[in-house]
Amino acid sequence: MQTYNPNDTICAPATAPGMAAIAVLRLSGPGAFDIAAGIFIPKNKKLSLAKTPSHKVSLGQVMEGEQPVDEVLLTKFVAPNSYTGEDMVEISCHGSPYIQQKILQLMIDSGARMASPGEFTMRAFLNGRLDLSQAEAVADLIASNSEASRDLAFSQLRGHFSKRISDLRQKLLEFASLIELELDFSEEDLEFADRTQLRQLLGDIDDEIDRLRESFATGNALKQGIPVAIIGKPNVGKSTLLNALLNEERAIVSEIPGTTRDAIEDTITISGIAFRFIDTAGLRESDEPIESVGIERTYEKIRQASIILYLFDLSETGLEEIAETIRDFRDRVGEDDKRLILVANKIDLMEEIPHHFRNLVDLETVFVSAKRKENISMITDSLVQSAVTHPEERDATLVTSSRHYEALSRAAESVAAVRQGMDDGISGDLLAIDLRGALYHLGSITGEVTSDEILGEIFGRFCIGK
Repeated sequence: MQTYNPNDTICAPATAPGMAAIAVLRLSGPGAFDIAAGIFIPKNKKLSLAKTPSHKVSLGQVMEGEQPVDEVLLTKFVAPNSYTGEDMVEISCHGSPYIQQKILQLMIDSGARMASPGEFTMRAFLNGRLDLSQAEAVADLIASNSEASRDLAFSQLRGHFSKRISDLRQKLLEFASLIELELDFSEEDLEFADRTQLRQLLGDIDDEIDRLRESFATGNALKQGIPVAIIGKPNVGKSTLLNALLNEERAIVSEIPGTTRDAIEDTITISGIAFRFIDTAGLRESDEPIESVGIERTYEKIRQASIILYLFDLSETGLEEIAETIRDFRDRVGEDDKRLILVANKIDLMEEIPHHFRNLVDLETVFVSAKRKENISMITDSLVQSAVTHPEERDATLVTSSRHYEALSRAAESVAAVRQGMDDGISGDLLAIDLRGALYHLGSITGEVTSDEILGEIFGRFCIGK
């Protein structure tokens, strides 16, 4: 990313590339109004751009000398009341790629330069319009593909997560300042920071950090889409079930066992929550090398999934085989927190109810016909119920960024070091080092402390016009 220069005026399309009905071009920086005034002629000749108030939309033409380029709407934003906190102009023109490039070229010829990826939002951060966590939420909001991921990004953009981090940091800062003060009076052996209160505070902060870290699994799943693996023996209807869930012919369906050699993935949104379905190779012992690789990949996908749909043929599978498969699954995956949903398939082939039907009901089994798409809604209902077992989590502050999770983990390590240091009776100057570490890591989340490397990594993932 290009180094930020507050004297630069930048420009870029704010809408997606390609042909469309309209496009929006942004111009931000100290020369935005002069550059816009040089290429824009308002239809109302009595109202110049200089006299136009902030947030006012003007109809007019973009001109190249005496030649009109396009009829446009121009919106003026006066600093600091703009997205970037700078003087800013947005031009809504017709969506022809030629027109867009022509207007951008006029801006550049008049003294602007093309913006780097995420530079508009980076300027908003540097000018105090957003903190770093909120700036990252802008990218998440743009990339959101479900109601749940949108809600999470919007909550973070409104500053809910930032406030919790800032509150934690402020509490630590008060005690850190007292510890630092003690260092100035080390010869007098004075103690300004009450160690009992500090222990209580560190315990509270540690609990809060743990709660935020534990929310990462839920937050990341809702943001990226909850992974759901479809497992079972070969030829029980896994691919047919995937096609029924997606309502399209996504996977190859064949009567030949072992047709699915590799995982097939696709995503759908159910009740505002994105689910990433993974159709896996059939679970069985195989001497066929390619199929064996597929089976091993199946277990890898199971380890990655949050919810498992264990599909079996109701007409051919007994309780002992089901129990053995579940045991084997638990032994090989080694995690008890995954939600396992039993799906009894091929009820359309049943002439009579099997004797173990009641036992399966007790196991909360869903009975379906994937081929006829019968009772598929029962599976989707169970998936949604699994995703919102704790509905209050949808409204809670959830960690969705691996960067935030890492920063919280490092802050927790620093807090633990302070507590251990107090137990060991170490000096105040050593406690101060670990306190500064906790403050640094919490501050890196909101941008109260940062570096050019962090900014480049974060904003480099944005689109050009954002």
